[in-house]
Amino acid sequence: MPKEQADQQLHQQTQNTPLFNFEHSYSELPANFYSHVKPAQVEDPKLVLFNKMLATQLELETKDIPEHILAQIMASGESLTNSKPIAQAYAGHQFGHFTMLGDGRAILLGEHIANTGQRYDIQLKGGGRTPYSRGGDGKAALGPMLREYIISEAMHALGIPTTRGLAVVATNEPVFRENTFPGAVLTRVAASHIRVGTFEYAVRLPEPEAIRILTDYTIERHYRQLAEDIHSENIYVAFFENVMLRQIKLITQWISVGFIHGVMNTDNMALSGETIDYGPCAFMDVYDPSTVFSSIDRDGRYAFGNQPAIAHWNLTRLAETLLPLFHEEQNASVEIARASLARFPELFERELDIQMNKKLGLHKPNMKTGDNKEIIQNFLKILFDSRADYTNAFRALCDSTMEQPDFFNNDDFRQWRVNWNNRLQQLSISQAAAMQSMQSVNPFVIPRNQRVEEALLAANEKADYSKVNHLLQVLDKPYATNPKHLEFTREPGDTMQNYKTFCGT
Repeated sequence: MPKEQADQQLHQQTQNTPLFNFEHSYSELPANFYSHVKPAQVEDPKLVLFNKMLATQLELETKDIPEHILAQIMASGESLTNSKPIAQAYAGHQFGHFTMLGDGRAILLGEHIANTGQRYDIQLKGGGRTPYSRGGDGKAALGPMLREYIISEAMHALGIPTTRGLAVVATNEPVFRENTFPGAVLTRVAASHIRVGTFEYAVRLPEPEAIRILTDYTIERHYRQLAEDIHSENIYVAFFENVMLRQIKLITQWISVGFIHGVMNTDNMALSGETIDYGPCAFMDVYDPSTVFSSIDRDGRYAFGNQPAIAHWNLTRLAETLLPLFHEEQNASVEIARASLARFPELFERELDIQMNKKLGLHKPNMKTGDNKEIIQNFLKILFDSRADYTNAFRALCDSTMEQPDFFNNDDFRQWRVNWNNRLQQLSISQAAAMQSMQSVNPFVIPRNQRVEEALLAANEKADYSKVNHLLQVLDKPYATNPKHLEFTREPGDTMQNYKTFCGT
């Protein structure tokens, strides 16, 4: 049988047994929340990454689908007759300035329903021009799509809520930015793509009921327990406070591992509580709260140490959109919002305190916030003064295979270590128990910036994906001590001193 005829038969089989179990609940919202679009067709796609573990979690049957046909599906949704692709409309405060936006290069194929009932958005990033492209081409370059896949998988392995990559397909078409780059499409999987910016968009629509419709939909999709909670006097206030708590938990986890999102605009804050949009993100090397890697963050708005304040700022923008739902009288509604937002500092301090206590092996149930504040702050001061590596410093406290940092020989650290050991004794925590618990929260490896760049360079310039695949294998078990991976713990030194990351748009 000729290959072309065989391919046609396989396409027909795929149509008869759809790869995804799609529903389209978002398309049941009012029509101005989205636009129907058709992904751009890709003539010669090549599947360069496919996430078999995620495919298993999604219960996808791919073993009988040839790779070149799977590449077509992941590049453009071809053969998915149960897909009803849309681009979502939203707005956002970008670096503090409000803008009407939307999916300019992302296309939602549908919502895959697993046997567990879990709903997953399946989205093509780089899928082509949409009504929200604002003159752009709707395409994506290979490097940024690989970067998102690598970092999001690393975040998942670290136990941090995140969107994930199902596949990266090289389109074998050029993408024109400041230079010419190879093109690609990322198949992204998310609990949803509902953002703070989606609410900012809805509240500005001429239909006054739009914000209530969106909020009810989001509650049903992500906070269903609130509808069943008979103690919830105002479900919309409870919804906002639950969103706030999820964001607090997420960002304290970022801080715990030294992650810098780099572009915390309101359109990049997901209501599901997942990390979304890995543009100019990076992991901090030398501990410094003012660390910025993003080339477009010239004023340090989204620096490592500013992320809590920006989260509060973004949540304030969300609260403003919900004012019509908090109370029928505006003054009362504003007071409700202020009261809820006033809880942010205390809640954030509590969650961050838990994270940092865990990193130092000092966490016990029912501890009061701040019990170990001095020990935590003094250790961070030593790191800052010594220009120590954030990840390696914490790991070296609990892992003898790590090279001891230079500051371990400082008098300040020696005294700190005495105080730390005394505190462990006061809490009746043995050294062995502390070391074990610390190794479970202080990663042995992270996506070191120089390692990510090495892998991307090989992929971009030589179509060599061996370094990408090896890096993904190393990052799959970030908390496990592995002497074979010691080279991936090496600090970058002066070679990455002026390192910058880019959005890729």
